[in-house]
Amino acid sequence: MQALITGFLTGLSLIVAIGAQNAFVLRQGLARSNVFLVVLICSVSDALLIALGVLGLGTAIESLPVLLEVVRWFGVCYLIWFGISSLRRAFKAESLSASSNSAASIKQAVLTTLSLTFLNPHVYLDTVIFVGGLSHQFGDQAFVFAVGAMTASFVWFFSLGFGASRLSPLMSKPVFWKILDIFIALVMFTIAISLALFKFS
Repeated sequence: MQALITGFLTGLSLIVAIGAQNAFVLRQGLARSNVFLVVLICSVSDALLIALGVLGLGTAIESLPVLLEVVRWFGVCYLIWFGISSLRRAFKAESLSASSNSAASIKQAVLTTLSLTFLNPHVYLDTVIFVGGLSHQFGDQAFVFAVGAMTASFVWFFSLGFGASRLSPLMSKPVFWKILDIFIALVMFTIAISLALFKFS
């Protein structure tokens, strides 16, 4: 039980910070657009990476720093592009509603979610290397610890995605979407800069 609770708290502490992935989930939740699909992909992706970490992929990644470098620069470029797209939306006059946002296809939602998840090198450091490595401190309870961390991902993403809809009355106000998209753009640019300057050891 201790391994399960520790895994849950560890996973939650790593995932609750505002980042590119969380910002996108929040926006989809507010717009009620492909929410279940988006949060499911985020949760399952985290669970998969944590499982791979427990199975030893973290050691392999640490021995191939060039892999993180490639992912890092792909991530920087993608985050900048996403930030620019958010700014362009922010300076459009119309507001966003659940019906108008349906134009965003399932394919687009899936590709964006996967990109924001797997083009961020920090996700590998947090889930595969850190959580995976920490799990081995619990010996034969390693997978119990991992299940706790996986559970935290599911709880967080589903809470964020579906909980965001409670703010739906704000959706009719164009200024709300302008502020949100500017905020998302700033998050994307900040993370892109931090990735560009960060040196993985």
